[in-house]
Amino acid sequence: MPITDLLERNSKLYGNDVALVEIDPQITEAQRVTWKEYELVQPTHREFYRRQITWSVFDEKANRVANLLMSRGIQKGQKVAILLMNCLEWLPIYFGILKTGAIAVPLNFRYTSDEIEYCINKADADVLFYGPEFIGRVEDIIDHLSGNHLLFFVGDPCPNYAEDYFRHVSNCSSTAPKVLIEDTDKAAIYYSSGTTGFPKAILHTHEALMQSARMEAMHHETTKNDVFLCIPPLYHTGAKMHWFGSLYTGSRAVLLKGNSPKAIMEAVSNEGCTIVWLLVPWAQDLLIAIDNGDIKLENYHTSQWRLMHIGAQPVPPSLIRHWLEYFPNHKYDTNYGLSESTGPGCVHLGMENIHKVGAIGIPGFGWKVSIVDENGVKVPQGEVGELCVKGPGVMVEYYKDPEATAEVLKNGWLYTGDMAQMDEDGFIFLVDRKKDVIISGGENLYPVQIEAFLSAMPKVHDVAVIGLPDKRLGEIATAIIQVKEGMTCTEDEINRFCIDLPRYKRPRKIIFADVPRNATGKIEKPLLRKRYGSQRLVEMQNKA
Repeated sequence: MPITDLLERNSKLYGNDVALVEIDPQITEAQRVTWKEYELVQPTHREFYRRQITWSVFDEKANRVANLLMSRGIQKGQKVAILLMNCLEWLPIYFGILKTGAIAVPLNFRYTSDEIEYCINKADADVLFYGPEFIGRVEDIIDHLSGNHLLFFVGDPCPNYAEDYFRHVSNCSSTAPKVLIEDTDKAAIYYSSGTTGFPKAILHTHEALMQSARMEAMHHETTKNDVFLCIPPLYHTGAKMHWFGSLYTGSRAVLLKGNSPKAIMEAVSNEGCTIVWLLVPWAQDLLIAIDNGDIKLENYHTSQWRLMHIGAQPVPPSLIRHWLEYFPNHKYDTNYGLSESTGPGCVHLGMENIHKVGAIGIPGFGWKVSIVDENGVKVPQGEVGELCVKGPGVMVEYYKDPEATAEVLKNGWLYTGDMAQMDEDGFIFLVDRKKDVIISGGENLYPVQIEAFLSAMPKVHDVAVIGLPDKRLGEIATAIIQVKEGMTCTEDEINRFCIDLPRYKRPRKIIFADVPRNATGKIEKPLLRKRYGSQRLVEMQNKA
């Protein structure tokens, strides 16, 4: 069934139960005002520390958005873009778009004006919902957008070139529009991270979204009584598809607009959160805050917190061992996925397999996995090859890009571009991105393995390993190390720590600097290669 049916079912079965809570920890204690029920006429959302909506109000708001769009001529198959920070309006707008049969196009809130323009035009979007944070960027591109675009401003005051979302939506019917939506209908276009230029437009069906909702609930044994803490941005498949587990079970979710250790612990404690999805840097920051005494666990209610899971990037086993020292009763899971596979879960560790920490896991519910060589032939167990996945969550295509689609979709298999290997128990270990493999003196070096080793060093807060040019070896492994706050570290200390690494895997160059990560926690390696590659070339020229 289409994903919109879940929202309508929850409205009927659990109408008076709270569906979503928004918390904005940026509001100071003196400014805090709570908003117990989301009304039709909505003041600027930033005025409120806490807001909530029930399932019935959620569904009614989505219906109003759908009827607003249809009153403007939007029909099934057209595209509608969303450019909002995480907020209580986000998901009702998303589902309102889907209820018209149109295709939702979430946009990364970090996009520049050029990237916003490119993504809107690439997707052929006819409408843009956007918030006050993006006024300048939208104004820069209004004259460059192809076609006649409708702009709905989700904030106050509304610019004169856009339509006031709150005013117009309040005048629309709360009755569900009569639009036939089927499983195979196109539902959403998500954009890739764009690490090799402008991002690719990834097209998914309602069937794929439903697969992720069902799978999330099964993997994490989500029930009606769970409370999910959602911190990452909703434009990304990771956050959205994990929240789909709450949608599937009719359980409550908390949208936290901030990721400081204190904000996370307050939300868990005050809202009774049972499931929390963290990115590696956030988990590291929280552990450091506990280590330093900045967070005292006895001050928070955490007995109900049953599961912490991590995704979007490789997870150092040392981090999980450290986590279990403070939270010994927590279940743990890690989720692997791509936007092309409807986000996380096509491979997952499984809550019962914490003894295999370090692996990304086994095939997720409904998925098949294969590890192949350059000719597409399955490699023997234990050997490294490219990870391929197959299942009901695979994308339809890269929209308007048949060549790129043909490169990654072959006979129903999605070629992920990630190098992996399978152990004797059938667990898959991620080795690295295919394009990130370092070839040094004829040896293949996998940065993820070196990063995992260095992450265990007590003084290391974060680390990225990249290849830089070298006249003799072709490339050398270079470690960019971000030292924990308040600590000092020397190159000699790093080299001594690496004595247990095979000689050929040891970093030949150490750089102490911050490690840049994008909004979903992935290390921005193209940026690092660009930043330090030119410096390396100058060094080589000076030595010549």
